[in-house]
Amino acid sequence: MARKSNQPEKKLLVIEDLRVSVEEKEILHHVDLEINPGETHALFGPNGSGKTTLLMAAMGFPSYHITGGRILFRGEDITYLPLDQRANLGIGLSFQRPPTIKGVKMRQMLEICGKGEKDPESMAQSLDFEEFLDRDLNDGFSGGEIKRSELLQLMAQDPDFFLLDEPESGVDLESIALIGKVIEGLLQRETITHEGKSRKELKRERRKSGLIITHTGYILDYLDADIGHVLMDGELACSGNPREILKTIKERGYDECVRCCVNR
Repeated sequence: MARKSNQPEKKLLVIEDLRVSVEEKEILHHVDLEINPGETHALFGPNGSGKTTLLMAAMGFPSYHITGGRILFRGEDITYLPLDQRANLGIGLSFQRPPTIKGVKMRQMLEICGKGEKDPESMAQSLDFEEFLDRDLNDGFSGGEIKRSELLQLMAQDPDFFLLDEPESGVDLESIALIGKVIEGLLQRETITHEGKSRKELKRERRKSGLIITHTGYILDYLDADIGHVLMDGELACSGNPREILKTIKERGYDECVRCCVNR
């Protein structure tokens, strides 16, 4: 029987001293972040603080120029790796405002994301989205429908690390509950019922991880996060309990939240 290794498990994502520029303007300054396998992190911050830039740089979009530092994924340096290769390694992204692509059907996109190995019909059923399969991608979709479209594509890709940019943005309250439930499943955070004598509720061993931008915090009503971070002026100003951070932000604003974290 093989012995279990005593070596510590590698961090899933490590961002070290990251600096990122867009159109020759530096947006992120010396950002450090670590995410373990199975962890979900929430990222807060005012508009224009660099939250989306961090996700886009981690995904490898070429217009977000890394001018310093590095990004490691499972110990591999991916700092300058092309976007498609990062996706093949197991990184997936949900846009806040994804583009409309006319001429590409939703069904075709799911087949591409799933490499032809998953059934679009069965995936669409889980999000009550069958009627959209033969429509052009995001064309005429409402805010909630666009979010469901994004999540279906992630479901087909089945990455190990999820980058989610404001999944509750532009979504009504009823849709937020559905979207939160789906994200919870994608991140393996849902509770599974064990059909045994005691019918205990068991949580599966989590291998999926995520970094979720949330401006309002509404998504946290339906999805637990392990750690929260506040990004201010392109720098990670503090980290801690995501619900406590959100409560302080709502009551006192971002500046007071950062002061509170620093003074603990």
